[in-house]
Amino acid sequence: MAKETEIKLRITDVPAFHRALNRMGARPASPGTFKVHEENVIFDTPQGGLAKHGQLLRIRTETPEVRGKSKKSAPKQRVILTFKQPMTRPAAAETESRSDGPYKVRDEIEVEVAESTNLTRIFEGLGMNGWFRYEKYRTTYRLPASKGWAKGLLIELDETPIGTFVELEGPAEAIDRAAEELGYSKRDYVLKNYLRLYMEDCRRRGEEPRHMLFPKRK
Repeated sequence: MAKETEIKLRITDVPAFHRALNRMGARPASPGTFKVHEENVIFDTPQGGLAKHGQLLRIRTETPEVRGKSKKSAPKQRVILTFKQPMTRPAAAETESRSDGPYKVRDEIEVEVAESTNLTRIFEGLGMNGWFRYEKYRTTYRLPASKGWAKGLLIELDETPIGTFVELEGPAEAIDRAAEELGYSKRDYVLKNYLRLYMEDCRRRGEEPRHMLFPKRK
């Protein structure tokens, strides 16, 4: 089981953020792939048994948007099953996740699967349902190898229905330095997941929470 260490930052000035990325020498992690559309479905029991223990079970379908390639050579759609839980420590609290200092730190298992339909049926047969759906467009960047401090760091720009965010995932020291070079401080770190951010956004707007989805194109 891998350990995931990450934070989010809310991006209010997207062009300025891209200029900062350029100054740092950041480049897309997958050349030719502009961004990836993600459709995420979170599963739980009717009683919310996983959430009560700070656990997350998710099926994510990734569809790359490609530039400069034919459809035949374009990256294929991927389906990823993810399980996350608080770090396995005796004193781990039953919360959304366990965070060490200003970081969100969790145990994580990810498995690529062939498709989602049968997996969904299995979960439903076990008494779970896909109770929350959310989508976003993600562009993943890496810094050049010349920046040795950034080894293992992922810069993941997320365009969501509730705004633009960036997730910094990797070693804590690299997260801090990247955030600083992007113009942020530890006071700006966001540890909430997109479900909680969406719920808070709905409360601010006075709307009933449903799913975090982009408006359908006509």
